[in-house]
Amino acid sequence: MTKAHTTAKVLPISPCVQICHIESSTSVCEGCGRTLDEIACWGAMTEAEKAPVWERLEAEGYFSDSVC
Repeated sequence: MTKAHTTAKVLPISPCVQICHIESSTSVCEGCGRTLDEIACWGAMTEAEKAPVWERLEAEGYFSDSVC
């Protein structure tokens, strides 16, 4: 038997890309794709709470492995 290798994705501390512009109709940052609530709470969120946000950002094209 061989061991299956799992590659853990190394994520930055924050999805912020220093392009902070909130779209007024959606309350979503055009730079990182997070909502105002996600931005405000990010520092207090657990990794488990951040995980679905990261997944959504990646699915929407705001974040990819090449960013790291």
